[in-house]
Amino acid sequence: MTFQPNPGDEIIINGTAYTVGQHPAAPGLAYAQAGRQGIVYQLLPINGELHEAKALKVFFPKFRIPAMVYQSEHMANYREVPGLQVCSRDVLTPERNGDLIAEYPDLLYAVVMPWIHGVTWFDLISDQRTLGRSESLMLAKALAAIGSSMEQRGLAHCDLSAPNVMLPFFSEVKLPEGSAAVELVDVEQIYSPKMDRPDVLLAGSPGYAAHRTVHSGLWSAYADRFAGAVIIAEMLGWSDQAIVAKAWGESYFDQHEMQTPCERYFLLKKSLGQRWGTGISDLFNRAWDSQDLSSCPTFGEWLVALSTLSEEEAAVEIVEDSTAAALSAVGSEGAESPKPIASPEPDGEMLGIIPGNREVNDNVVGRLFHQARDLESAGNLLGALEIFRSAYHFVKKDSPLEVELAAAIQGLEQQLYPPDPGKQGWQALISSKKFMISTAVAVAILAGSAFTVNSILADKAESRQQEEARLAAAKEAQLAEDARKEQEAEEKKAEEKKAEEARLREEAKQKEERKKAEAAALAAEKAKKEKLAADKAKLEEKYEKQAKYEAYLAQVEENKKKKLLQEKYDKQAKYEAHLAELEKKKKQAAADAAAAKVAADKAAAAAKKEEARRAQAKIEAAKAERLKKQRAQNVVELIAMYNKAYNAQVAGNKDRAKNFAYDFASMYQKDAAYYNTVGKMRTRLNNINIFINDSSFWMPNL
Repeated sequence: MTFQPNPGDEIIINGTAYTVGQHPAAPGLAYAQAGRQGIVYQLLPINGELHEAKALKVFFPKFRIPAMVYQSEHMANYREVPGLQVCSRDVLTPERNGDLIAEYPDLLYAVVMPWIHGVTWFDLISDQRTLGRSESLMLAKALAAIGSSMEQRGLAHCDLSAPNVMLPFFSEVKLPEGSAAVELVDVEQIYSPKMDRPDVLLAGSPGYAAHRTVHSGLWSAYADRFAGAVIIAEMLGWSDQAIVAKAWGESYFDQHEMQTPCERYFLLKKSLGQRWGTGISDLFNRAWDSQDLSSCPTFGEWLVALSTLSEEEAAVEIVEDSTAAALSAVGSEGAESPKPIASPEPDGEMLGIIPGNREVNDNVVGRLFHQARDLESAGNLLGALEIFRSAYHFVKKDSPLEVELAAAIQGLEQQLYPPDPGKQGWQALISSKKFMISTAVAVAILAGSAFTVNSILADKAESRQQEEARLAAAKEAQLAEDARKEQEAEEKKAEEKKAEEARLREEAKQKEERKKAEAAALAAEKAKKEKLAADKAKLEEKYEKQAKYEAYLAQVEENKKKKLLQEKYDKQAKYEAHLAELEKKKKQAAADAAAAKVAADKAAAAAKKEEARRAQAKIEAAKAERLKKQRAQNVVELIAMYNKAYNAQVAGNKDRAKNFAYDFASMYQKDAAYYNTVGKMRTRLNNINIFINDSSFWMPNL
């Protein structure tokens, strides 16, 4: 029998009684959600709270895998991890649930797990619902925390996408204290080093799969990094109306745009940088440009970066050093030899210089200092040196920052321009880059700092081209060495993979041999038991024949005695039977008369009952018709109240709008179960409730 339940149907699983929930948007239909592997039904406990509801996942035939039992037992170890509540699973098996599966064969290896209340991230994207800054940050941090906890345990979801990210934070059901704001569902593909590889692998979901690496399926400890970066970026970007309006549809990106320099990517990257800082946009850029999943940022990096952000809207900083921007462009990886850049004299306010005395804001110098340190950490020593020099011209003499900048410049010069052992004494001093740079700095200082950093760079462009050429050659050699090491690492990985495959084959062979030996032992034991049973059966048969013969002799003797007594008893019995027959006829006549009277009374009572039922039915029909008309009138009044509240809000009369909102909510609650099933009444109620709690919320025109 196919499992197609109706709302309210009762089902008993492992001794607990449940009823099938009703879909809130489709009265009369079971609350079911279809996925790629099966259908999930909502089960409401008959004796329990609403938040204790369960989800019954019925798999399609292709995904009914016996190993699901072992997988679920192993996954139970992770049910305490925040966001992995669905790892608390119970698999229906023939041994424990034979009667239920016999009635509904579709339930073979179905899974019972907690029902996660709330909407999915997919729902928020599809509805184009803009989030507040605090909501975006909270959701992104929650997802990053879940991913970080999983990575620390060597786990990966392997199908991270918008439909599989639940948001209990937006649930209308009151949840227990301490419930996670984000939960992951559909965890059948979860990766763990202690679990076997699934027979069927998924290749990721459109809009979240990295096309450079996903071909035959995702199943590794790094599987979630790219998709997680995209979802975190979406969550942060969903506080920007421009990003929400630009979404492709069911996800922000179209699958064909993944890891390409498309318009949506640049728009989202710019929004992240302006609203959340360059640290966040850089993490997203790393993931987008990654060549493999392992080079994407970890969830731990995301969590650290997100933990430093503020829920308050930060002003977008546009102060930018044009010279530093030019240096970054010149010093970027893979750039050709630099050419002199002709640029106008930078405006004082753009450089952070106070008009009238050309003193530099310490914040600007600090940003240049940190930018140079970042370039130095990335291996771009020349770019870092030039920015250090630019900052050096704008610090106070003998200040701690000047000393630190001078030390940084000297250290980088020693790395980039080591002394030539062929030159000694004053010749080495004159020909050294340090001497020439110091001379240039002295000339610049004597000139009263009138020259900008751009003019200094232009004067030294020719020498820097030569230095860049030498660095480019060194970089090419380093790249070649890195490529060789990477190839060796790949070969080592391939050898380790082959060794692992050989080990697995050997283990499988040994396992098969053990199975054969166990089967042979079981067969021998079975044969021995069968022989003992046969011998026992023969002996019992012999004893049974002897007992039957003795019983026969005793029965013959007993029959003789019984025959004599029987003849005497038969005569007495015939006489008594005759008397009993006469008495029986008298009683039957009296019973027939009583039965006829009872039947007549029942017929009269049934006629009266039917008449009363028809009268009651007419009354109920009249009540139902009146209720129907009243409800229809109330729906019209509710719509009118909502429109009045909306018009009052548009007119700027919030008090009048709130009065209509309170009237709407009061009337709605009187028959909420019915109004929830009518059109967009539930949506209107949600908007009214939000407006009552937050008068700055603008109700949509429905």
